[in-house]
Amino acid sequence: MSIQMRPSQALRLWQQVTLSEVCGKNPDLTMRQAAILLTVYLEPPPHTVRGLAARLGVTKPVITRALDTMGELRLLSRHRDEADKRNVLVKRTVDGALFVERFGDVIIARAQELPV
Repeated sequence: MSIQMRPSQALRLWQQVTLSEVCGKNPDLTMRQAAILLTVYLEPPPHTVRGLAARLGVTKPVITRALDTMGELRLLSRHRDEADKRNVLVKRTVDGALFVERFGDVIIARAQELPV
């Protein structure tokens, strides 16, 4: 299924979703945090700090800082890889899954409000 949208509609949708997030009760994430969160929830595991850094084109400390915040929010968790102690695995959480599902619902709701 392909969704047809003009650039102005796409930008209006992005604005409305962003406004919903920053005006709501849920924590608003940075673009980088959102990219990490959606990567972990939409792409198949395993996810590692090293892999996420490569995927986003940033350093491992950048990912670590973002994961520190998202860990405090209980959206993601980190665990040492038992098979290779050098790796840190990034795992989904129930709170994170609920956050991502709600976020998807917000996008759908705002998209339905767009003028045709």
